[in-house]
Amino acid sequence: MSIISFKQVHFTYPGDELESLCGVDLEIDEGSFVAVLGHNGSGKSTLAKHMNAILTPDSGSVIVDGIDSREEDKVFEIRRRVGMVFQNPDNQLVANVVEDDVAFAPENLGVPSAEIRERVDEALKQVGMYEYRTHAPHLLSGGQKQRVAIAGVIAMRPRIIVLDEPTAMLDPRGRDEVISTVTRLCRESGMTVVLITHHMEECIGADKLVVMSNGYIKAAGKPSEIFSDVEMMAREGLAVPETTKLLYELRHCGYDVPLDELDEKRCAAVIAAAKKQ
Repeated sequence: MSIISFKQVHFTYPGDELESLCGVDLEIDEGSFVAVLGHNGSGKSTLAKHMNAILTPDSGSVIVDGIDSREEDKVFEIRRRVGMVFQNPDNQLVANVVEDDVAFAPENLGVPSAEIRERVDEALKQVGMYEYRTHAPHLLSGGQKQRVAIAGVIAMRPRIIVLDEPTAMLDPRGRDEVISTVTRLCRESGMTVVLITHHMEECIGADKLVVMSNGYIKAAGKPSEIFSDVEMMAREGLAVPETTKLLYELRHCGYDVPLDELDEKRCAAVIAAAKKQ
């Protein structure tokens, strides 16, 4: 069942000649992990901002948990349902102590104090930052700061979390921390997760991969299916996983191997089987 639905969405930023979204159709299932991949300017961040009514369509519709984003009196309800995490965690941290930062949004929502304490502790535990609850955010690493920002969103109890290139400013370790955190949120808590990224490797564990280019959705499906279309990915200037690349090259050398094995161990097994034939 879809929790976010785009129907023929067109959008152009004021002053621009070219559309940023060109008739986008997209369904995001409840409880799924969806990754949106594309270069800068592909339209993926514009897509994300339509998911919690930061932007609304020029034409077409975006339905979020049954609410049309163009209904101005329902914007607050949409934003309670959809939490957003952005690129720079420093821009999202507002307090001098980690637990106070996570409590900020629930306090603004009027949540009772006793429940706020419960939500803060639960959110910090979910992102693996509970032991840092009394620390100063500015002393944390980039990955830790981003996890605190995610905890602040979780404490709002949204049904959906949208992360707009949350690892863009992080080192590889920080990226791994954030991706493992949001993957666990989806798998263990049933939260719908939408990850906007230009890092191919962050998409491998998603249920659905959407490839965007110049405001269009070029492909949508399981990561194994999308990455198997090596030629399409190359046309879009996007990389494929090393496993897919290796299998693609072996196929061109005459080996009968599939292209949809993203796991390294299973990739090795199909290569070994092919060599025995």
